[in-house]
Amino acid sequence: MTALREILLRRIAATGPMSVADYMTECLLHPVHGYYTTRDPLGAGGDFTTAPEISQMFGELIGLSLAQAWLDQGAPSAFVLAEPGPGRGTLMADILRATAHVPGLHDAARLHLVEASPALRAAQARVLPHATWHDRLDQLPEELPLFLIANEFFDALPIRQFIRDGNGWRERVVGRDEDELVFGLTSPLPLADLEHRLDDTQDGDMVEVSPALPALIGEIGGRIAASGGAALIVDYGGRGGTGDSFQAVRNHRKVDPLTEPGEADLTAHVDFETLARASVPAACAGPVPQGVFLERLGITERARALASRLDGAALDRHVAAHRRLTHPEEMGDLFKVAALHPCNAPPPPGTEP
Repeated sequence: MTALREILLRRIAATGPMSVADYMTECLLHPVHGYYTTRDPLGAGGDFTTAPEISQMFGELIGLSLAQAWLDQGAPSAFVLAEPGPGRGTLMADILRATAHVPGLHDAARLHLVEASPALRAAQARVLPHATWHDRLDQLPEELPLFLIANEFFDALPIRQFIRDGNGWRERVVGRDEDELVFGLTSPLPLADLEHRLDDTQDGDMVEVSPALPALIGEIGGRIAASGGAALIVDYGGRGGTGDSFQAVRNHRKVDPLTEPGEADLTAHVDFETLARASVPAACAGPVPQGVFLERLGITERARALASRLDGAALDRHVAAHRRLTHPEEMGDLFKVAALHPCNAPPPPGTEP
């Protein structure tokens, strides 16, 4: 039994079952035993691998898209370049390398990272020593234009899960059965926030809600609408829909999310429909599939240029990385890219309608 599991069992015994959102928060961010508090989860020796770790091409093209958005808005002489959840700093390092020859961009950029994990902050500092760190998005500097990249950040936001029961909803909760954590359901209740989902669901359908998503996107969209900038949001998910997307990953494999709390990464699909609604007064372009986004930006041409310098096993890895990022059966369709931008400015390249 993990230390966190024992803590959660005692809490449930004292106060009753907890929402899936509360469970995710404890598992990921508990100050002593939380998943992100205690480890670097990335890479072959970790639990999962993100697109920037697969190939430098991903970050390079993200960087060029943001650079063009900066140019399209008149190349402001000072702006915040921000990334929430920057992992090891690989994506931002690739962005900065790819944009090094864009005149004036690096002089104008003020690098800010939003990271709650002490272990990951240390890793980021090794490759991005001049960054400024924050615990929350709302701590980013105001008034300057905001150019932001969020890759696999919003999928870690805690979710609540509801199952339709007539014209009401039962919430899925985490309870206990002796020494085991188990899922259960509350009694059915009418919920005003889910009334709009009665039109596109039927009895037994599960709907997921991320309580923090609208406020975070509203914060980003409000700043971009007021001061300029753009945000590229890359994550897996879709528009609305139903079903259980809550999952745990450990050692690159899916595991039971209740078995070893604090020892596995917990995520859920991002609802891009909610994201788009919350972006107002900024405009929202997309989402477009990741593969389409990268192809529009020229990833195949870039892959060919890099391949010309490779052979043997290195070439095989490079070809596999290109396929993994773009192919519909890999990350190409599952992951989506949405962009927030001012209504009077074009969307970042790659996210055009």
